Amino acid sequence: MNTLRYFDFGQSRPLMLLIARIALVLLFIIFGYPKMTGFDGTVQYMATLGAPLPMVAAIIAVLMEIVAAILIVLGFFTRPLAILFIFYTLGTAVIGHHYWNMSGDAVVPNMINFYKNISIAAAFLLLAIVGPGSISLDKR
Repeated sequence: MNTLRYFDFGQSRPLMLLIARIALVLLFIIFGYPKMTGFDGTVQYMATLGAPLPMVAAIIAVLMEIVAAILIVLGFFTRPLAILFIFYTLGTAVIGHHYWNMSGDAVVPNMINFYKNISIAAAFLLLAIVGPGSISLDKR
């Protein structure tokens, strides 16, 4: 008999999925709010990163980091938004943290942030697979 068993969250699974959704997008909301309130600066920042169409990039950033993130918390259109977040997060990794083109002190922090984004994209993939759980607007 195998004594190792997987941990079944049972009744707490919906709550754990809610907590995971909140934790996953909290970073986006925290950094998206200043992008929204200082929108002109966000457009300028996008231009310095070399983002194509800085105004459009800034609008997409605000929509994803505020609107889409709140929808993930609410569990509304969770799976399609999780897929969008995969591409958004990978895109921001390549555009904002291209450590392979950097030198000196910029390399390590950008490498860390690049791989952090890869990990976050993987978490969104898991969310797309398992769904939001029953504490969500998708399940109502």
